[in-house]
Amino acid sequence: MAVVVEQTIPFDPKVLDIENPSRWNGLFPLIRPAVKATQTAKGQTILVDTSKANSKNVHIVAIGKPGNFSSKLLDEKHVTAIVTEQTGAGILHPTDLPYALENAGIKENHGVVVVRLGKKRNVDAHNPDLIEVVAEGELEQDHLLQLLGTATDTARSNVHHISDLLKAFAESVSTAHSTFHTEKVEGNPAVLHADGPVGFEKAKDAVERDLKHAMKSHTPRDDTILNHTTKARGFSISIASIPSAYLSPSPKPTPHKPTEPTSTPTKPSSTTTTTTTSGKTLLLTTPQILTRIQTACHALITSEPTITEYDTIVGDGDCGQTLRSGAQTILNYLSTSTTTTSTPLPELLTSLVSRLELDMGGTSGALYCIYATSLSHSLRTTSSISPQALSTALKALCNFTKARKGDRTVMDVLMPFCEVFEESLDAGKALEAARLGMEGTRNLRARLGRSAYLDEKATRGVPDPGAFGLWVVLGGLCGEGGMREG
Repeated sequence: MAVVVEQTIPFDPKVLDIENPSRWNGLFPLIRPAVKATQTAKGQTILVDTSKANSKNVHIVAIGKPGNFSSKLLDEKHVTAIVTEQTGAGILHPTDLPYALENAGIKENHGVVVVRLGKKRNVDAHNPDLIEVVAEGELEQDHLLQLLGTATDTARSNVHHISDLLKAFAESVSTAHSTFHTEKVEGNPAVLHADGPVGFEKAKDAVERDLKHAMKSHTPRDDTILNHTTKARGFSISIASIPSAYLSPSPKPTPHKPTEPTSTPTKPSSTTTTTTTSGKTLLLTTPQILTRIQTACHALITSEPTITEYDTIVGDGDCGQTLRSGAQTILNYLSTSTTTTSTPLPELLTSLVSRLELDMGGTSGALYCIYATSLSHSLRTTSSISPQALSTALKALCNFTKARKGDRTVMDVLMPFCEVFEESLDAGKALEAARLGMEGTRNLRARLGRSAYLDEKATRGVPDPGAFGLWVVLGGLCGEGGMREG
């Protein structure tokens, strides 16, 4: 048995321009540096993960509605390619995709599976090594991608086993969808389940209620994970009967334990990195830069309970864990890598991003990865770390988010930091500007994100969790690892 539970998240199309295919073409390569944009013979854009070039598994290609992808496509790292648009010189056909993969350097020795949206669920073998599966809605597509990602190594390396798994899914999948309502039931928020409204007390009870409904025989519904038409938060469940031999067991969750520092300061070397502007120069050895990165990570881990407390009040409660996970990923990498002290900073940043994208999800993960990737690109054109490089990376980030100062986001910290640092070359002044920006979010009305759906009274007095976390990071990078609220 395979079960997938998905949170459904509303969005404002004026804020998130995710219905524009060209946005995805530029966004994915920034979030995941190994991804490159190429075209099919008919002119459709396809984003290919080049790290899968020599994979021993069946290649997975996901096709979604133009510019309206499910959020899972950002998370599934076993997907070899995604198609961001289907218009071109001709109709895109599954048989066009193996050639596009081959032109991008992907070896297709073990076959290709194409997962796309359609009106009727179906599994079709175009040839022995090319399987097409049609999902009825984004929820089903999410479930398919999840199944393919959790399949055993034996199944994933054999296109015939994958075909059997897909057929089992197509024959047995069932779904249920619930949304939260503004009205209350018995003093609790109302959840509109498939069988009627019920007061919400525990997520476990709500999921179990829909799970029972999903297991009944009924026609699956088309559900959108990112939904801007109903503006309703909720969750969806998809369930299918899959032979256990095809699936790897899901790991049991482990209780939260405080993380001890896993890395030690790197021994100094003669390698130096220069920070310059307006004729002034600040010299930092590469080990010193690495030590500051480690300091920032330790400070972020220490601050996780505070960030989580803030986000529990004004958000989804996961910001602290997301940032903590990213910090621990960096510490683990720096403690095990044998080349970091001699690796040029642009390459080091790229390596860090490739790891962060695996372990740091959510909006925070995307913003940090985009900014770090943009900074890495800026540093490739100069021999120094300059405030101008930081500002250039900020401008690149602004192309992928409409958040600016005053919106109660991380930009209330990042923008003043970059601006003041570029003007003064004084990290202390820049950090103070960042602190003031963070403190200022206490009295700002949220225009973006989860907080935008809360009453202003609920957020007043509480700093934006992401802004607070970034202020902690900047403090560590500036050599002040014990950041606390002032």
